[in-house]
Amino acid sequence: MKHGPIALIDEEMPVFVIATKDSSYEKIVSNIQEVKARKGKVIAIVSHGDTEVKKIADHYIEIPKCDDLLVPLLATVPLQLLSYHIALMRGCNVDQPRNLAKSVTVE
Repeated sequence: MKHGPIALIDEEMPVFVIATKDSSYEKIVSNIQEVKARKGKVIAIVSHGDTEVKKIADHYIEIPKCDDLLVPLLATVPLQLLSYHIALMRGCNVDQPRNLAKSVTVE
């Protein structure tokens, strides 16, 4: 968040945040507050039952509470679905992504 990326935030900039209850939760909340101070739009992935981030985020997606090791797996699902639907809305062919380097090894 520091230095370069924070300079890009304005009222037109959506910022996606994974703000689940883990060891970095307080730092994430602080980062969300910095984004909001710059009038950025916050879309947060939160643990079920979280009330603190829900109050300050513009939008949120709840995922079930789970072990810290499983959080990345669960948080990835809504982000992948969001990416898929944005690509469809933009008219992109989701089956043929641009600039995908392919290599084939034949022996």
